[in-house]
Amino acid sequence: MSDFHDGLRPESRIVHPPVTEVTGSRPLGVPIHQGHVFAFPDGDALAEAFAGPDRAFLYNRLGNPTVRSLEHAVAGLEGGSGALAASSGMGAINTVLLALLRSGDHVIAQESLYGGTFAALADLAARWGVTVTHVRGDDPEEVRVALRPNTRLLYLETVSNPTARVTDLPALIGVAREAGVLSVVDNTFTTPLLCRPIEHGADVVVHSATKYLGGHSDVLAGVAVFADADLHHRVWEHGVELGASLDPFAAWLTLRGMQTLGLRMRRHCESALDLAGRLAAHPAVTTVHHPGLPGHPDHEVARRLLPEGVGGVFAVDLAGGREAAGAFVGALRLASLAPSLGGVHTLVMHPASTSHRQLSDEELAAAGIGPGTVRLAVGIVHPEDLWADLEQALGKV
Repeated sequence: MSDFHDGLRPESRIVHPPVTEVTGSRPLGVPIHQGHVFAFPDGDALAEAFAGPDRAFLYNRLGNPTVRSLEHAVAGLEGGSGALAASSGMGAINTVLLALLRSGDHVIAQESLYGGTFAALADLAARWGVTVTHVRGDDPEEVRVALRPNTRLLYLETVSNPTARVTDLPALIGVAREAGVLSVVDNTFTTPLLCRPIEHGADVVVHSATKYLGGHSDVLAGVAVFADADLHHRVWEHGVELGASLDPFAAWLTLRGMQTLGLRMRRHCESALDLAGRLAAHPAVTTVHHPGLPGHPDHEVARRLLPEGVGGVFAVDLAGGREAAGAFVGALRLASLAPSLGGVHTLVMHPASTSHRQLSDEELAAAGIGPGTVRLAVGIVHPEDLWADLEQALGKV
């Protein structure tokens, strides 16, 4: 410590402990920088730190070394110019929507969306006068017809929740780009290992990092990645005022989980496709919504857009409707009845009564969700053990 510190009284010294700097080596993992306030040598340096997302660290709401490592990691995987980490996936989504939209704007969005996103758009429509037009997401001409002079945003999901519809990103984003409309793609279900929407023209890519990126059901986080640096800066300015910033420990957990993403995604994809094929042959199942199966309406799009796999989430429709769905999920032993997805465990849920409860019966039908629809998020347990569990539960429907 400096001579200055040597002259301090104990009450002062205890507030200013020595800060150990790493020299001659480097940490193998990203350290957790938990301290949230950073000091500067002069006023000009402090003022400069307020200027943007890649300036010196100032205050954790504006930026943190551990959080920035996560932002750079995800931006690098997605091929973006920058990223903004948020306290949840919905934090990232709402930061983007609120930063890019204002009263009187028009949004085109898929019918089949995550329930939280659908609700956020409905809230914008009801409270702020943002008009939303929902399209199926499989026909670029439908997007072209929906365009208006005040259309500001096209919102898509690479693979929709929960019926695993695969969006033809190049075709739909191409229509938006021709009209000067920004496109936002939720890439949570596929991760950058299976699809990179920016390569197909997307302006913004959002992730619930709670899911596959974190991968262990122990962190809540979201990330928005931007193709353009100016757009990144624009949303960052709004985001730091909104206050949905990610904390350093959650960023560290997400980075730790991402190290095994390649291994996990391979198992998720393989096991899900295997189980989907077996479920398609079971008499208690009327439909299997997995784009890897030839009968799925987006099978050919999936083969072209997602040649490495479509992820581990798909849905099934049970012949007995809501009653059968309740009996099925209640009889499972290895799979757990729980929300979320993308972790090592296999999780199941009934969308109509949980994640998509905000939707009316008509909206559920438009999204392809029936009373007997059950979503499966396949983990990394051995597929034979999981099939045994699914099979015994189906036997009680």
